[in-house]
Amino acid sequence: MTLALPSTTPAAEKVTLLVLGAGWVWQFVKPLLNERQDITYAATSTSGREGTIPFRFDPKSGDLEEAFKALPLAEYVLVTFPLKGKGPSRRLVGTYAETHPEYGLANLDSSAAASEGDGRGGDGETTTATTKRTKWIQLGSTGIWTSADFVDSHSPIDPSNERGIAEDELISLHGCVLNLAGLYGAQRQPGNWIERVAKTKEQLGEKGALHLIHGVDVARAVVGVIDADRKETEENGIVGSGQSRTGRLFGRRWIVADCMSYDWWSVVWDCNGDSSEESRGSEDDVEGQTRLEERTKYRWWVMELMRDKSVKALPRPIEALGRKLDAREFWRLVGMLPARTLRR
Repeated sequence: MTLALPSTTPAAEKVTLLVLGAGWVWQFVKPLLNERQDITYAATSTSGREGTIPFRFDPKSGDLEEAFKALPLAEYVLVTFPLKGKGPSRRLVGTYAETHPEYGLANLDSSAAASEGDGRGGDGETTTATTKRTKWIQLGSTGIWTSADFVDSHSPIDPSNERGIAEDELISLHGCVLNLAGLYGAQRQPGNWIERVAKTKEQLGEKGALHLIHGVDVARAVVGVIDADRKETEENGIVGSGQSRTGRLFGRRWIVADCMSYDWWSVVWDCNGDSSEESRGSEDDVEGQTRLEERTKYRWWVMELMRDKSVKALPRPIEALGRKLDAREFWRLVGMLPARTLRR
């Protein structure tokens, strides 16, 4: 039975999924979890709103134990807020382990050794099939890849990227990082980003590929990781161990996008192309006329850029779009397809 735990839930309670940070993504994750009878969950927020657990993670704080003790035991923990640099990921995972030894990270080294088949822990002691540990899932950014061509989950990242450094630390602790493309859904729509990302024609000219993932598919990806990991655990014959074979979903990062490479010029053209009478407004509608002029301006920019770059029609050839994301591997492994694209 799916159960959203109130903020007064004692840490002794156990849930399938603990969501650290009930922010924008939560509006999509929560409804999906409510549809599942086999996943119990709890979530945190800084204020403890709407029945969430009040929690704030400050990696520089000298006293985190009391805040962590209020969190329930969880088989999986989803971290929705960004971690940066070296140290925070280990501090987050380590403090949770110290305050939740039943499902913490105290036996991580021995668990990893056992999963590799040697049957012995890091201290030389034989591990048992009942060794458990919480599994960590981090929502990351695809901004860590800077190559000018196609990249996939195995491609090298920018080594100086602070978020990438924190993700690598979590991966070293057997975490799973879901690197998300541009988030959209609900009131967050790419058409609303145009004025911010392309203030001039020159800025628009530099725009290549746009990669997106709808909030609905972020939620499906998170649940897909849990489902696929559970299935693998059962197939490996270690039900109840809380582990699955290494080298699959955990202990690495994944690109999560809708498998489309959108042309920014096409997006700008489409989003500014409504010529209906209602959208135009009357001659006395100053606001409507201003909106029409703004849309027309952006379309003229695209037309001029097409002329300057000898682009005869949109979208531009894929080779002209710069960095592009290959997200196929993740969806194949979890046995799902993205449900949403920008045009649906």
